[in-house]
Amino acid sequence: MRVLIAGGGVAGTATAMAVKLAGHEPAVFEAHRGGGADAGAFLVLMANGMAALRKIGADGPVAGASVASAGLELVASDGTIAANRSYEDGAGPRTITRAALYRVLQEEAVGRGIPVCHGKRLLGAETGPDGVTARFADGTSASGDILVGADGLRSLVRRLIDPAVPEPRYTGISVVYGYARDVAAAPGIYRMVQGRSAAFGCTTGPDGVTSWFARVPDTERSRDEIAATTPAGWRELALSVFRGTPAPGRQREQASPGYAPAASDFPGESLPPAEIIAASGDEVFGDHAYDLPSVPHWSTPRMVLVGDAVHAFSPAAAAGASMAIEDAVTLGECLRTRPDALSAFAAYEKERREPMEKLVAAALTHDAERVAAYRAGTRRR
Repeated sequence: MRVLIAGGGVAGTATAMAVKLAGHEPAVFEAHRGGGADAGAFLVLMANGMAALRKIGADGPVAGASVASAGLELVASDGTIAANRSYEDGAGPRTITRAALYRVLQEEAVGRGIPVCHGKRLLGAETGPDGVTARFADGTSASGDILVGADGLRSLVRRLIDPAVPEPRYTGISVVYGYARDVAAAPGIYRMVQGRSAAFGCTTGPDGVTSWFARVPDTERSRDEIAATTPAGWRELALSVFRGTPAPGRQREQASPGYAPAASDFPGESLPPAEIIAASGDEVFGDHAYDLPSVPHWSTPRMVLVGDAVHAFSPAAAAGASMAIEDAVTLGECLRTRPDALSAFAAYEKERREPMEKLVAAALTHDAERVAAYRAGTRRR
């Protein structure tokens, strides 16, 4: 069976490898001409994601391009350590830039004889009794037996399956990512700081660079406004939340206009989030966080969805990439063991829908609590 895959990110390349192992003929069509959008941001792969990669023999290259944390430390809003956990043999959360993960998985797919075609932005698809034909913006087309929509949050394949499908939902949160040098904030571990209305996480790699992210309440802006936001703008957004309390011995800084952070949100760390954010220069990236609480239709007889195209998570779950890889492995296994695509799609959805929708709901609840705390705090001022 020839399998067309729209999207060459994590979900698409993992699906291609899983489908190949199942005995089918995959081909990947990626819209971007290079490694993909949002190349500067990083993500975290959890143990379940690495276990899924292991099932398709792709864990080694990813492990080589990522950094494993030896421990996880949860810090409460008063600066006390609420919980910690140690990991052995590289089993901890692995940090990797999105661009590096795309590159590694695409190279692995190509090395297995899977075509990965760049500059192929999907415009539409037509299905018939003999298969499906995908049409691309460059005027070309490709035909196959099925089309897998691994085309992310704004999936066109999702709308082809169901033109009335609900749009992604804004969670009320923006996520800001950055890299700080000469600030050894969390060497060898992942430190998560939980505030009243925001959250912060960081890890310092062997090269001394601290990778950090901040989840902060934010009003929704247009995609054009988001695209026009500079690194300094994203940095200032994060600082406006986290610099409510200075480092010990320093005078309190003024927050950005329009936001008065609570003094109790982050009441004093030996190295508070604000210092790490401020040390990041222009290596700062950000975006709004959206989710997909429930997609009514995961498939048609010729098309099926995987990854963010079918169950986008708020970053509060730290699960998107790992769950996309699990989708890929499950779909590949169903295509291997079921007699036809239709029954394979049904088995795949039966196994994945309920746990994914529960995770999406849990992540949204977590974010909603922070947004409510933020709004309550600003109303009191």
